[in-house]
Amino acid sequence: MPYLGIGFHVIIAVFFAVHAVRTQQNMYWLLILFAFPGLGSVVYFFAIYLPGLRQTRGARAAKRAIGQLVDPNRAVREARDAFDRAPTVDHRMRLGAALLDAGEPKAALEHYEAAASGPFATDPALLLGLARAQFATGGHAAAIAALERLFASQPQARQQADPALLYARALAASDAPGTRAAFEQALSCASDAAARCLFADWLTARGEPADRERAQALYAEIVHDGKHWPRHAREHNREWLQRAQGALGKA
Repeated sequence: MPYLGIGFHVIIAVFFAVHAVRTQQNMYWLLILFAFPGLGSVVYFFAIYLPGLRQTRGARAAKRAIGQLVDPNRAVREARDAFDRAPTVDHRMRLGAALLDAGEPKAALEHYEAAASGPFATDPALLLGLARAQFATGGHAAAIAALERLFASQPQARQQADPALLYARALAASDAPGTRAAFEQALSCASDAAARCLFADWLTARGEPADRERAQALYAEIVHDGKHWPRHAREHNREWLQRAQGALGKA
């Protein structure tokens, strides 16, 4: 039986040693792990492994989800308290973002519009938040205008996933010229499957044979890629994967 205990300690030490090599930790951890497999593993777990685990995307998403279940209004409440104590532009923007995430776009829009009337009217974060709130409340033309001001003051924002996709969606909702080019731009800097799926939806609605063919190809790409995504990526892209699967099933 003592040999089983020693073997288990060594297995744990080997696991953490592999983690240390993969994450490029200092090599002295290998010495600690193999010289003192039991104690070394405990120290490594609390010093390196656990803090790193907490920083993963999945862990952060889980923490947010738990927070929403336990106290769904916490972010809005804390943002409102901060704004009440000090009604700065930063605090107003924080409150606007919290209201947007909480599904209160009209209230969020009021705060963003108030912030945009001051000297920070060209702040990139403010313009993006304003456009998000305008889009969420059906103000598609206003969202387009806000994003164009953002692109004029910060040209690199065209290369960023969120503003690029929001601009394409606002143009599509307005049936405005340049929608196709905007979606192509959003595809070039996309960080997830949203741009492909939304572009495919727009192409499908156009009804042209070539557009339908391109849309089916985009849906198929999402489904194919979904087979190889790690768990956190599948969770993040669940909506788009399901929509792509549904669209292919109807074809």
